[in-house]
Amino acid sequence: MKDIITPNKGALRQAFESVSKVRSLIVEDIESRVKQALSSLSSPPTLKIRLKEFNSYYKKYLRLLKSDVAEPYITDLMGIRVICPFIEDITRAETLIKEHFEVIETEQKGHYTFKEFGYESIHLLIKIPADIARERGQTGCDVVEVQIRTILQDAWAEVEHELVYKAEFSPFDMPMKRKLAAVNASLSLADIIFQEIRGYQKQLNSQLEKRRETFYQKIEESTDALLFSDIARQKIEQTKETSLHKGSGSIDDLLLDALYAHNKNQFEEAIALYSQILELKPEKSAVCSLIYKHRGMANFAQSKYQDAIDDFTHALDLDRSYKTAYYRGVVRSVLKEHSEAIDDFTLSLELNPFQAFCLFRRGQAYYHAGDYPQALSDCEASLAMEPQNETVQKFRALLQSKLKM
Repeated sequence: MKDIITPNKGALRQAFESVSKVRSLIVEDIESRVKQALSSLSSPPTLKIRLKEFNSYYKKYLRLLKSDVAEPYITDLMGIRVICPFIEDITRAETLIKEHFEVIETEQKGHYTFKEFGYESIHLLIKIPADIARERGQTGCDVVEVQIRTILQDAWAEVEHELVYKAEFSPFDMPMKRKLAAVNASLSLADIIFQEIRGYQKQLNSQLEKRRETFYQKIEESTDALLFSDIARQKIEQTKETSLHKGSGSIDDLLLDALYAHNKNQFEEAIALYSQILELKPEKSAVCSLIYKHRGMANFAQSKYQDAIDDFTHALDLDRSYKTAYYRGVVRSVLKEHSEAIDDFTLSLELNPFQAFCLFRRGQAYYHAGDYPQALSDCEASLAMEPQNETVQKFRALLQSKLKM
């Protein structure tokens, strides 16, 4: 065993505190750069700065002296915690940091047996960028520790730090250890469940977006052709996914099944599934309204226009949505019920006035109703929001020719 010379605590403190301000400025600079590096994440993480205090530094210094280290080099004087909402964000955050910084070391914390407890976390040691080091000066440490965790992992780490790391003694009896392990397991399970819900939401939103694209394409084919014969037609690529939830029976799973069928242009199956959901009588009126709206879209795609109007009307009775009012107006435009369509578009704009496309559709309805000045007014208002829309520009030219402007 090597001889250990007790260091001069006062001298160490003086050296430590002499550059404490520099460390603070450096970690703030790097926090700003980490935030910028992670700006592309869909769920923005929370960043926290951590600076090691002298007493904690001194304890670690003494522990390292007892090892075979000739001169203790402590790498976690400056730290940044990246706290992500979901598990999936952790890997992406790690990748982005490695793309923007020189990473000296990567460590995966949290490999425990089922009898143990502890938190999971990814620890990266990143080299202080040369320009920051030149501007701020040296601190005796040329790295910053970046910890990447989920919100729940961070919560556990904070509590564990108080109960275990900072305490005079750690829980040593098996029942207490098991309780701590159970808490940690519960938090880990919660993280997994949150991630599963997040994945389900993404899947559902993806299908909703594809369904909207198909619906809007149908609108273009059914209404714009009445004005222009040379507007390009684009086909929406059918989705290739297969349903993952057949026969499960829950409203969420039935809705996902319906959207899969809808996006694969299996409209009869989609309508049947939407109807099945409505037969379950969802408790929330907003849910019923949503299902009626989706079924209305499927009926519209099938050219079952009156059924679509009925569904959109039911949806509006339950929830006054500007989109639903717009959808019903579109169907009435297709049926050449221009006065009723104008009323629906007006309702939609009352609920949300910032709709260039709705102004354009109402302008179309005014055009077919013979009210060219009002049609031009809506057209100009639409172009004020979207000046580059070529379809609306053509419509304005058509109206100006009608009015001989």
